[in-house]
Amino acid sequence: MSRPRTMKLPELLTELGISRASYYRMRAKGTAPKFKKLPNGQLRIRQVDLDAWWAALAD
Repeated sequence: MSRPRTMKLPELLTELGISRASYYRMRAKGTAPKFKKLPNGQLRIRQVDLDAWWAALAD
């Protein structure tokens, strides 16, 4: 079984067309896509979670 595709935060910011500050504001409000925090502190967003987030926005 293959691992799900993940994105680094800069890739997500480029895809969404937002700044890092905007992302962190969304995250503080609880409206950002779900993410995983790695042991080294870096964030990863799974493509599946991003797709679900986009779908929830459409509702």
